[in-house]
Amino acid sequence: MPNVSSGLPGCAILTRQLGGNPAGTAARMTSWLLIEQPGPWPADALEQTLASVFAPGQLDGPRAAGLRPLLIRRPGKHQRFVSGPRAVYVASGVPGNRWLERVDFADLASLDLAAVAAGVPGHGERVDGPLFLVCTHGTKDMCCAVLGRPLAGVLGENHPGRGWEVSHLGGDRWAGNLLVVPDGFLHGQLDPGEASLVAKAALAGQVQPEQLRGRTSAPSPWAQFAEIALRKHLGLRGLDAALAVAERPVEPDDDGETRVVTVQGMDHVYEVTVHRNEAGPSGNSRCSGVIAPPAYSTRTIKTLVTA
Repeated sequence: MPNVSSGLPGCAILTRQLGGNPAGTAARMTSWLLIEQPGPWPADALEQTLASVFAPGQLDGPRAAGLRPLLIRRPGKHQRFVSGPRAVYVASGVPGNRWLERVDFADLASLDLAAVAAGVPGHGERVDGPLFLVCTHGTKDMCCAVLGRPLAGVLGENHPGRGWEVSHLGGDRWAGNLLVVPDGFLHGQLDPGEASLVAKAALAGQVQPEQLRGRTSAPSPWAQFAEIALRKHLGLRGLDAALAVAERPVEPDDDGETRVVTVQGMDHVYEVTVHRNEAGPSGNSRCSGVIAPPAYSTRTIKTLVTA
């Protein structure tokens, strides 16, 4: 366990103090398996739950194809048992093929996980999304619990049945982290009020670009950052208003850290030149050691052709 009496800030607080920008930091996820697991979560809670249901290696292929298994639980006091059946959801977050379904927990072991990973629906009852998943996995990183639980509480109260706590999403330094499913957008550094704005936008079929870590189905951090840069530059909020369709390194590029990303906008195609800078200021945190936030920057945004 981290030494909470060290006097050092948590990794998420330190990242904010260092001016870290969450854009371009979302973990890649194209589909999801969400399993309700009530009660406290140890650090390996997800793997324990999966091992109790699936055969060894059964999830390897689907995970490699973009499926992200996660545990969810209802916000608030963590009861070890829930009244009624445990919730299980499967979802796809690929643009043009977003869907969310609820399946029976008893059918979990027989799910066609390869089909879910491939974005093929038809496994259970269709659900009108979105779900709001806030990372609160404190045994992975205490910042997620400290900064995430207030978000989950507000979203659970304001959007019953949509707001859930979720297991480790990655990027603890960006807590509070909020994943919108099946839209497939991961947001970071949120407080409860900002999380409410993200939820309001998602319910309207839109994306809140501020503090957006990225579209989880985007192919690379450069693509994520380019999409966010274009959204902010043009004020784009639609789910598919900015989609990276190609990227290439700049030639010559001695350090290999600059890429030109082609982004399909609403009415035009754009080239966004993105540079990954050398690590900026760093500091010591009590939960993750030395923190040096990544820093992407936009060099140019160029309009190519009318779509």
